[in-house]
Amino acid sequence: MITPSQPTVAPSRAEGPGIQDTARKPSESSSDAGDKLRGAAVVVVPVLLAALLTSVDLSGRSLWLDEAASVTIASQHGAALWAAMRHDGGNMLAYYALLHVLIGWFGTGAGAIRLASVVATAGTVLVVCLLGRRLFGRSVALAAGLLTAVSLPLVYWGQNARGYAFMVAFAAASFLGFVALVEAEPGSRRAVVAWLCYVVAIVLAVYMSFVAVLVVPAQLISLFWYRRRLKPVAFAVGVAAACCLPLGWLGSKRGSSQLFWVARPNLGDAGAIVQSLTSGAQPSFQLSATSIVLCVLTVALLVACAVRIRLGWSQTPEARDRWAQVLVLSWLVVPLVLICLESFVGQSVFQARYTLIALPAVSLLLAFGLLTTPLRAGVGWAALAVLLVLRGAQILPVYGASPENWRAATRYVLSQARPGDCVAFYPSDGRMAFRYYLSGGPGVGRPVPRPVLPPTRWASDTPFVEDYRGLSPSDAARLQATCSRVWLLSSHVGAVGATTASTAHLARFFAIGRDLGGAYGGYRTAFFGWTSPVTVALYFAPHSPPTGGG
Repeated sequence: MITPSQPTVAPSRAEGPGIQDTARKPSESSSDAGDKLRGAAVVVVPVLLAALLTSVDLSGRSLWLDEAASVTIASQHGAALWAAMRHDGGNMLAYYALLHVLIGWFGTGAGAIRLASVVATAGTVLVVCLLGRRLFGRSVALAAGLLTAVSLPLVYWGQNARGYAFMVAFAAASFLGFVALVEAEPGSRRAVVAWLCYVVAIVLAVYMSFVAVLVVPAQLISLFWYRRRLKPVAFAVGVAAACCLPLGWLGSKRGSSQLFWVARPNLGDAGAIVQSLTSGAQPSFQLSATSIVLCVLTVALLVACAVRIRLGWSQTPEARDRWAQVLVLSWLVVPLVLICLESFVGQSVFQARYTLIALPAVSLLLAFGLLTTPLRAGVGWAALAVLLVLRGAQILPVYGASPENWRAATRYVLSQARPGDCVAFYPSDGRMAFRYYLSGGPGVGRPVPRPVLPPTRWASDTPFVEDYRGLSPSDAARLQATCSRVWLLSSHVGAVGATTASTAHLARFFAIGRDLGGAYGGYRTAFFGWTSPVTVALYFAPHSPPTGGG
C-alpha cells in the first residue's frame, strides 16, 4: 500500500536532481560558450590584425617593375594570356590566372590588384594559428599568429601584386594538411580528406612560385618519427609532382635566364635574408637601430629554442611532441640549406624573397620557445610583447614608401613633356609601369612622348619581361631627326660584379646613354626612389631649353 508520503517524497527526489541539473546547465553552458569564444579569439584576433596591417595605405606605394608586369600579363586574353605566362617560364602561373579574373571583375586599380595578397596574408595567419593550436596548444597558436601578422616581409608582400603572399599561404596550408594526414587513422574518411588537402595545397603553392617545392623535403624528413605514414605521404608527393609536370616543361623552355640578376651568395644577401627571416627589415628599406636590436634578439631566441628542442628530446615522453618540434624546426632549416646548396652549386636563388616560405616556422618556433619556457609564464608573454613592439616599429615607416617610384617618374615626364618628344625605356619592362600611370595623372591633356624603345604604340598593352634591347649609334642619330628631345627611363639596369648577364645589361645601358648624348649634346637627370630608383634622363639639343611648360 502506498502511503501519502510516498508520492510526496518521490517527486521531491525526482525534482532534486532535476533542479540541480537545471542549475548546472547554465554554468556549464556559460563555460562552454566562454571556452569556444576564447578558442575563436585565438584565431580571429591575429587574422583581423593581419588584414588590418596589410590594408593600411594599400594604394599608397607606387607599382614597381614586377607588379606592372603582373598587371600587364594578367590583362591579356586568350592566346595572348597563355603566351605571356609561358614566356615567364610558368612561374606564378596560377597567380596570373587568378589576377586575370580579378582584373575582369574589379579593374586594375592599385588597391584592387593588391587586395588578393591581403587576403592571402590573412590566410597565412589563419593557417599558422590552426597549426600552432594543433601542434602546441592555444597559447602558442595565439602567439605564433600575432608574430606572423606583425611581420614586415609578410606585410610588404601582402601589399604587392605578386604571387609570394599566396606561395606562403599555400606552403603553410600544406603543413596543416601534412599534419592531418600523418595523424589520421589510415583508411579513414579523415585521412582521405587530409590527403586531398595536402596535394592541393602543395600543387597550388608551386604554381604560385617554384620555390615552394622546398618545403616538401622538410616534411619528408620529419617522417623519421612516423615511418608508418611514409607510403600515403610518398603517394601524395608523387601525385603533386605529376600535377606540376607542366610547370617543369615551361620552366625548362625558359631555363635559368629569368634569374640572371641573382648573384652568387655574398655577405650582403646573407644579411638581407637574416633581416627578412627575423622580420627586422625588408631589403628595399634601410635598417634602423630597432631593426638591429630585433634581428639580434630574434636570432638569439631561435638558437636558444633549437638548442632546447635538441636537449629536450630525451626528456620529452611523447614521440608526437618530439615530432611536432622537429617538423617546425625542419620547416625553417631545410629550405634554407637547400637554397644555399642550389646557390653555390647551380643557379643562385640566394634572395630574401625566396626564404619567405620559412617565415611561419620562425613564428611557431618563437612562440613555442617563449610560452613553453620553464620560467614564469609572464616572462614569455612579456618577451612576446617586446618582439611585437619591435616588429611593429619596422612596419609603420614603410607604408606608402616607394623604393621604385614609377608613379612619380611618370607624372614628372608628363608634366614636362612637349610636342615632338620621344621616350625610351631600359629595360623595355619599364614601359608597362609608365603606361599604367599614363591615365589619371597631372599630365592629362598634355602631350605624351612617342615611344621609340620599344617602338610599341601606347594603345598596345604588350608585356615585356626582362627585355634588355638597346640602341645602335645609327638609331640614336635617326632619333635626332624625328624627336626634338628623348626621355630615357631606366631601372634594374644591371650591376658591376654581379652575374655576366647583369654586367652585359649595364654595359648596354651605358652605350645607350653615350649614343644619345652624342646625338643630342645635352642632358639632365632626375631620380625617383632609392633602392631601385627610376632614373629619368632627358636628352636635348643645346639650343633647346630642357624644361617644359608645366
